[in-house]
Amino acid sequence: MDNENENTANENTKVYDADFDTTESVNVPEQLIDQVIGQDHAVEVVKKAAEQRRHVMMIGSPGTGKSLLAKAMAELLPKEELKDVLVYPNTEDPNNPKVREVPAGKGREIVQAHKMEARKRSQSRNMLMLLLIFGIVMYSFYVGQLLWGIIAAILLLVLTRQFMPKDDLMVPKLIVSNYEKEHAPYIDATGTHAGALLGDVRHDPFQSGGMETPAHDRVESGDIHKSHKGVLFIDEINTLNIETQQNMLTALQEKEYPITGQSERSSGALVKSDPVPCDFIMVAAGNLDAVENMHPALRSRLKGYGYELYMRDTMEDTPENRKDLVRFVAQEVKRDGHIPHFNKSAVDEIIRESRRRAGRKGHLTLKLRDLGGLIRVAGDIAKAEGSEYATEEHVISAKRMARSIEQQVADNYLEQKKQYQLFSKEGEQVGRVNGLAVMGGDSGVVLPIIAEVTPSLSNSEGSVIATGMLKDIAKEAVQNVSAVIKNITGKDIANRDIHIQFVGTYEGVEGDSASISVATAVISAIEQVPVNQTVAMTGSLSVRGDVLPVGGVTYKIEAAAQAGIQKIIIPKANEADVLIEDQYKDQVEIIPVSTITEVIEHSLVGNEKKNIVDKLKKVSNVKWNFDMPEVVPASIENMKKSGTGSKNA
Repeated sequence: MDNENENTANENTKVYDADFDTTESVNVPEQLIDQVIGQDHAVEVVKKAAEQRRHVMMIGSPGTGKSLLAKAMAELLPKEELKDVLVYPNTEDPNNPKVREVPAGKGREIVQAHKMEARKRSQSRNMLMLLLIFGIVMYSFYVGQLLWGIIAAILLLVLTRQFMPKDDLMVPKLIVSNYEKEHAPYIDATGTHAGALLGDVRHDPFQSGGMETPAHDRVESGDIHKSHKGVLFIDEINTLNIETQQNMLTALQEKEYPITGQSERSSGALVKSDPVPCDFIMVAAGNLDAVENMHPALRSRLKGYGYELYMRDTMEDTPENRKDLVRFVAQEVKRDGHIPHFNKSAVDEIIRESRRRAGRKGHLTLKLRDLGGLIRVAGDIAKAEGSEYATEEHVISAKRMARSIEQQVADNYLEQKKQYQLFSKEGEQVGRVNGLAVMGGDSGVVLPIIAEVTPSLSNSEGSVIATGMLKDIAKEAVQNVSAVIKNITGKDIANRDIHIQFVGTYEGVEGDSASISVATAVISAIEQVPVNQTVAMTGSLSVRGDVLPVGGVTYKIEAAAQAGIQKIIIPKANEADVLIEDQYKDQVEIIPVSTITEVIEHSLVGNEKKNIVDKLKKVSNVKWNFDMPEVVPASIENMKKSGTGSKNA
């Protein structure tokens, strides 16, 4: 890369603010809505939704601020009269408790008043019983029948406790309390089961003999009731089963929902309260798959009476946005409360890491939860060393210490490949190319690709055979190579088979950035021209042979450097995206390319290379298709879907 681009990148990384020496002097806004970073459109929508009491659905990557926006919305809600909810016994039908809504704080007073009244009645009755028992014992003493008198007193005491009504049975139960709350309630119902979300009736092991618990005392409110007049936040909304989503729809429509037992095996199945108020604002969140798996009627309700938001993953790398990241560091330090503040050099390194993680030139990442984790680890290191402030060295140490699972898996993956020599980093080999892949979005690995040409097994025509447990899309994409081989090589391959192997991908591959690796391996195998094994490459190809940009180039380059690769071919369009660590800059040579011709020039060796390059130049205007899928071992792709990791070539 040229020095001008590198100097510009370094200049843009620095934070220039005369008033900023450490994050201790950075002002952190009091309101949560002002603490949201990089989601200006979402902030504007949330403010409108709070003012008009509209529902909101937020879709986007984890850690982009969805839960923070939901909490901020609860702060922004218009100040309405919050309510307490009481459940009373029903003397006519014990299995149908009555519900009463009272002003916030009043419910606690009512319950206390009922308890005091019940206590007074109990004390009066106990005093009367005590006098009666004392009289029986004294009378039996005077008539000389003390033993029978004691027996009669005990029998009277037992019968009284057994058959006389308990005073506390009529005390109402406070199931929703907003005592001394200044803001509307915010309830995070993510991952709750149906009973916790919709309310439930506790099981009573003593259902007879006068020891049973009254039905109204076993009623438990759900999150939809606790969020009355407030915000109910549910992340991964699609994980709720269809029946629960249907019940949520009913609660949204009716703004009240009765509490009943959620299990048919429980005695609570017979109990059903009057409808309990649940006039809440619903903030649903999730990834893109949440939209597909949501109940259509529930989504329609949210969309028809609210807003849909897509959360951004990155923001432009501008001075204003870098200042926002400075504030983010200060916010994380304040929120944690156990780590020291960061000095300017440490914040510069955090911003540089934000640019790396964005994976896009001129942008900063908005996956701030992960970035916050790095801040906390750096703070822990600084505190352990007794440092007054976290410094650049602490952040660099934190990056080594706080490696993700995918990074640790990638390191182990590289170590195994080195040990068993699954990839080569020196010499020359025909039909073998060191491809590059990313795992989980923040880790790179070397992915060897091998091609071989053999006589056709079919008498009619040759075929392309790809191994490595390719998925359907990958299989179809690999077939595209056979359509252009003749144009490139000038040879008839109708009677030959082309074998392509993705080494080490035992459970499948998927992706779009292995195109130039596959093309180079096939051309080498057909022409029997060796490939320089000190070179690794990544990039996609257009139908005209242009090398197109791909993702994760920084992490791929670092993986190649760790593996001992000396040269890395990348798309020229990704040149500005490269932000490798300083320790790797002197270890590798980065070669930006724009066409497949340039790839061949830098990767093949031998006397025949010039002939191949000349052929490629002659057919450069021919529309040939080299598009390949993104290469991802299926086992890692499954990890990605479950939230643990992924790998893309």
